[in-house]
Amino acid sequence: MTEADIRRLIAAERSEMAALLRELSADQWDAPTLCEGWRVREVVAHLTMPYRYSTPRFLFELAKSRGRFNPMSDRLARQDAAALTADELVATLEANVNHPWKPPGGGYEGALSHDVIHGLDITVGLGLDRQVPAERLSVVLGGLSPKHLKYFGVDLTGTELRADDLDWTYGSGRPVSGSAQDLLLTVCGRTLPAGRLRTS
Repeated sequence: MTEADIRRLIAAERSEMAALLRELSADQWDAPTLCEGWRVREVVAHLTMPYRYSTPRFLFELAKSRGRFNPMSDRLARQDAAALTADELVATLEANVNHPWKPPGGGYEGALSHDVIHGLDITVGLGLDRQVPAERLSVVLGGLSPKHLKYFGVDLTGTELRADDLDWTYGSGRPVSGSAQDLLLTVCGRTLPAGRLRTS
């Protein structure tokens, strides 16, 4: 895929998520997601952080957290979720569907992964039946590597993940099957609702 193709997929994912978020109730905004300790509003605050923080501000906040990204990310998500309304958070996402943000070292594929994974944190956490289009999942799954497993603290030794709705496998050993998006969440260390994966 070309860079323009990936950016098209990013814009589509952000647009669809913004439309979905517009339909959520107040209770759903305060419901838990698959991101441990984060409600929907914290996840959306995190998703929109790159559009709201300049590079100097980001570096300042990172320094406040002694260079530790995860503690900084958690602190800012909670802070911004408390300061911004649901409408303000969605409006920020809507205004930035074509924003050129890329995670350091991740390229536009990394930006797509960021949006897809956190979108699933929300929809699966809420029990919504949203299916991420196969074209987007293929890009995200195709970019997985051992370093991602290490980052998320996931050990797949002796396990082969097999998507039953996409031509994708990862690892070797005892087969674990499920939808491509559920397997993606597994790789990211998320705890899925019971019964979504099958072992052979």
